[in-house]
Amino acid sequence: MQRTTDMPDSITTTLTYLVKHDAKPYVHTEALTGESEPRYFAEQEERDVTIYNGRPLVDSLSLDKQGFELHRRDTVVDDLYDDTLVESVYYAEVEALIKELTGASRVVIFDHTRRSDAEQRGIRGPASRVHNDYTERSGLERIRDVLGSEQADALAAGPVAQINLWRPISGPVKRSPLALLDASTLDPDDLLATDLIYPDRIGEIYHLAYNPRQRWYYFPDMRRDEALLIKGYDSRHDGRARFTPHTAFQDPHTPPGAPPRESIEVRTLAFFG
Repeated sequence: MQRTTDMPDSITTTLTYLVKHDAKPYVHTEALTGESEPRYFAEQEERDVTIYNGRPLVDSLSLDKQGFELHRRDTVVDDLYDDTLVESVYYAEVEALIKELTGASRVVIFDHTRRSDAEQRGIRGPASRVHNDYTERSGLERIRDVLGSEQADALAAGPVAQINLWRPISGPVKRSPLALLDASTLDPDDLLATDLIYPDRIGEIYHLAYNPRQRWYYFPDMRRDEALLIKGYDSRHDGRARFTPHTAFQDPHTPPGAPPRESIEVRTLAFFG
């Protein structure tokens, strides 16, 4: 994963944030509206930001400091669009990999999502607003939803983290790459709890307000044999990274005619101790 000469040290682009207001923002999801994009009831703004190439720093990155790590780890699964193979083979790879890289004693996988900016794929597009998948409240709720209240309470007595493993289905990624906020530069006051309204329930995620102290990274030209770990929630309050806002963005260096971005993310709960 060495940096190559055709990879810039940084790029300048725009990211989409929410603006802080007294009223709690909310979103009508695609599942509720039947539309191709969620409908936001919140003020949004675009900000010019610098996003740094994370490849030169890859050996020093940490889930517990920056909130993300990149590793060269291939998969034996040829077709990551095959749900049967993903659930029977790829899940076991992900579980073993997260245990190896984090020291978790138990890893529970609860779902996976594919994203593509190719219209004909008919799957979810890349998330285009800065967000974090879980909040202080919904992180705990997810543990209970996955494990049941009794088992969740027993396991949550020890440390638990929600970790995504993100991988390109094909590569290198030239369109809609992923930007990740260095969690050590996150001001918790900039996290904006947002209701996600579904037909049968209300979830909650964080969006982010802009702060000039935020420092962003990306990994240009990510390949299929690379795995990106992203921490979405951590039950510990000891100074380590707990939330890692991220978003897809438009790379000004994307060449004309670049192939669509296709990716798969597997969401897990990692238990320690």
